[in-house]
Amino acid sequence: MEIQTIGIVGAGQMGNGIAHVMALAGYDVLMTDVSADALKGAVDTITGNLDRQVGRGKVAEADRDAALARITTTQTLSDLGQSDLIIEAATERETVKQAIFEDLIPHLKPTTILTSNTSSISITRLASRTDRPEKFMGFHFMNPVPVMQLVELIRGIATDKETFSACQAVVAKLGKTAASAEDFPAFIVNRILMPMINEAVYTLYEGVVSVESIDSSLKLGANHPMGPLELADFIGLDTCLAIMNVLHDGLADTKYRPCPLLTKYVEAGWLGRKTQRGFYDYRGDVPVPTR
Repeated sequence: MEIQTIGIVGAGQMGNGIAHVMALAGYDVLMTDVSADALKGAVDTITGNLDRQVGRGKVAEADRDAALARITTTQTLSDLGQSDLIIEAATERETVKQAIFEDLIPHLKPTTILTSNTSSISITRLASRTDRPEKFMGFHFMNPVPVMQLVELIRGIATDKETFSACQAVVAKLGKTAASAEDFPAFIVNRILMPMINEAVYTLYEGVVSVESIDSSLKLGANHPMGPLELADFIGLDTCLAIMNVLHDGLADTKYRPCPLLTKYVEAGWLGRKTQRGFYDYRGDVPVPTR
């Protein structure tokens, strides 16, 4: 089937980024969230990001205006029911995602494809709670969505070929690259990236080295654009912990045990940039290590 209309559940960092690239690629986008403030904030963020792209000569003013005109918002989840493709981009908690899909099901047209932007949760398990496991798959964007070129497409055990091909065509229209993954915990990028971040936290926890030394060593010694602790703050320490728990529970291997220090930071509410404190304190002009 040809995808023309996109429904997006969640107006946070990932949801507004997905809406941005979908609208810019010519899709009509309907975005929902339980919070009116979140929806307004998402549109403001998209507008600001598009304005920056115009300023840098990457997007024409007419294309910016057309993209913004394609985005509408609603606080009513059922309004998304007539979309050709729905991308769930809510918080990384399985119970929340299951509840969203269960509420959507009575309002969907028969051909609607359901997808989740989950970074680690089982696609097969999420699909099994719907009425269309063959039309369900993982559609995992990288953050920040307008900048990052990769999209992971994850097939559940029941996902049919037509659904995969339709989603693959959407990724191509976005001008991004699709990587196909089997449905195993954390898929590709996070299966490799999160244990590295977790090991960096262990290195800090064990007193081997400081926050600044860890990050500068990986930037200078491995040519990474960001150090692992800086990157963890950018992603969100709660998200990092959630993914490590999925890996640990799903693969039953002690090498994926989340570092106790990561757990402690999350328990303190120090989740990184979004709360102004994580491995760095962002409340001043310059980020300062918290350990």
